[in-house]
Amino acid sequence: MQANFNITDLFWQASQKYPHKTAIIDKNGAEVTFAELQAQVEATAQYFLHKGIGKGDRVLVFVPMSIDLYRTVLALFKMGAVAVFLDEWVSWKRMELCCQVAQCKAFVGVWKVKVLAYFSADLRKIPIKLGVSYRTMPYQNNLPTTTESDTALLTFTTGSTGTPKAAQRTHGFLLAQFNALIQKLQPQEDDIDMPVLPIVLLINLATGTPSVIADFKASKPNTLKPAKLLAQIKAHNVNRMISSPFVVKALAHYLLDNNLTATTLRHVFTGGAPVFPSEAQLYRRALPTTHIEIVYGSTEAEPISGLIIPFLPAPAPIAGQGLGVGKISPSATVKIIQIIDAPITLNNAQDLEALEMPTGAVGEIIVAGKHVLTAYFNHEEALLRNKIFIDGVCWHRTGDSGYLVSPSPNEEPQLYLTGRCHTLITQAGKVYFPFMYEEAFQQITGIEIGTILQIDTQIIAFIQLTHLKYKETAKTKIMNLPIPIAEIRFLKKIPRDLRHNSRIDYQKLTLH
Repeated sequence: MQANFNITDLFWQASQKYPHKTAIIDKNGAEVTFAELQAQVEATAQYFLHKGIGKGDRVLVFVPMSIDLYRTVLALFKMGAVAVFLDEWVSWKRMELCCQVAQCKAFVGVWKVKVLAYFSADLRKIPIKLGVSYRTMPYQNNLPTTTESDTALLTFTTGSTGTPKAAQRTHGFLLAQFNALIQKLQPQEDDIDMPVLPIVLLINLATGTPSVIADFKASKPNTLKPAKLLAQIKAHNVNRMISSPFVVKALAHYLLDNNLTATTLRHVFTGGAPVFPSEAQLYRRALPTTHIEIVYGSTEAEPISGLIIPFLPAPAPIAGQGLGVGKISPSATVKIIQIIDAPITLNNAQDLEALEMPTGAVGEIIVAGKHVLTAYFNHEEALLRNKIFIDGVCWHRTGDSGYLVSPSPNEEPQLYLTGRCHTLITQAGKVYFPFMYEEAFQQITGIEIGTILQIDTQIIAFIQLTHLKYKETAKTKIMNLPIPIAEIRFLKKIPRDLRHNSRIDYQKLTLH
């Protein structure tokens, strides 16, 4: 029998240790201490019970990153309900698809979404609809108990087509993920963090780390004003930032363009998209005294590896030796296997061994560990396609290609990425890695971002310029690269992933 455990136990311990410490500073300047937030969470849990939400009930939460969001989510965790979390960037259609997957009993949203919900058949079906406000109810002292195997959270992967995949996180999984990320972050007593990634703020609440919510709308990344972020950093003495490359890059450009500094920032952790050497060097110039680490991982396995920017290797040659993403995290075990575009079912460890690629050879990256997701909610097809189960161990197929190599016999192996498996191009017996050309394009003056894809039988280059005046010179340099490019398509904006606004959305790009 499993012992009782609830992930909010960590927050409760932090609030007992740091009752008067600020827990969250909202983007509008509102603050709440750990003790105040604990009291609000307890009251909200009682309110939810009064409204008919119980243990195991799935509750759709569509609230922007704010004190209200974390009060709501912690209250649901505390009472054993399941928080179904939607990012701010989701479209109305995707929200409805997520509703169809999760089959929620209740909905918690800001007033605008609550009103719009009446125009959606899928949201209207949800029996209980609540805003972010709550009333203090008589204390019932009857909160259900939970164990590590109880589901706490459903989050959806970034895929924008087909049936959304809901990552099913139990209380035990959240604890394992917490332990894995703590090894990476190594929080200090005086840390004040700006976590742009919503899940990270939950970790801060468990460690007693104050969090400053960045002043921008994640649903409208192009409205980001680095000046506002810098003002927050200085006003609140923020010394740590955990963010997507998009935000770090924007801040770095702003600092350099205006000859400014962010001297309080001791640590910056970034991930969610590749950071090529040219971009890493930009970070280093803008933040010369800051510890900057690139973290490689995914929704289903975070972290996998990490690389401190001063040790970033020189840009790879055009032939492509891969983008270094550092040493494997202590919590993770990584293997490189043959690239197989189909579900993989194996009987034993020997079968997996037979699929492994030799050192230095490119294959699909798979990862195992306590912090690796083992289940999707109501999506058997995704489970078969993305997981390999052997002897009680779950190996997650990242869908990324890469290889492992040791700099010397006595050194830990380094992980290198060569791009998404489905984007690799084979022509005339030669393999081309679009990932590597993305870095080459960034080295060409006037190119903001670019990549290559195979459309039918031809290799097409997709390019986004910083200014149209660079079009002809960029075209000449691209055609001189050692790759048979049949066509160059210049786009006003290359589509990016909606969550981080950093990674190229290859599937949408094929429509251009």
